[in-house]
Amino acid sequence: MVDDYLRQYGLVAILGIVAVIVPTSMLMLSWAASKVKIRPQKPSDVKSEVYECGMQTIGGKWGQFNFRFYLYALLFIIFDVGVVFIYPWAVKFNQLGLFALIAMMVFILILMLGWVYAWRKQDLEWR
Repeated sequence: MVDDYLRQYGLVAILGIVAVIVPTSMLMLSWAASKVKIRPQKPSDVKSEVYECGMQTIGGKWGQFNFRFYLYALLFIIFDVGVVFIYPWAVKFNQLGLFALIAMMVFILILMLGWVYAWRKQDLEWR
């Protein structure tokens, strides 16, 4: 039992090490290729501009965004995390029992209260 537990953490540690080594090695390889003059480097004004999905840039690099963008992003993340928690519960629904059903209903009730609160404050309306 303990060996399986440690093996799982070993796999997570290996994944973490690989997740650090791969991007670091790619950056180092790119840097080395620029020193040996293998990687092309032709800077221009067009390449240095801020890119906005093929459209002409409006404003400078440090333009301010409306706060509503952040509010929508936070609401999306909250409800997206809710779905992430509900999916595994739904997969094992038959095996979990009554306590898990009640716990999930409380969780969904809390999400619904948050949704109603945002709706009543008219935070979901684009003004």
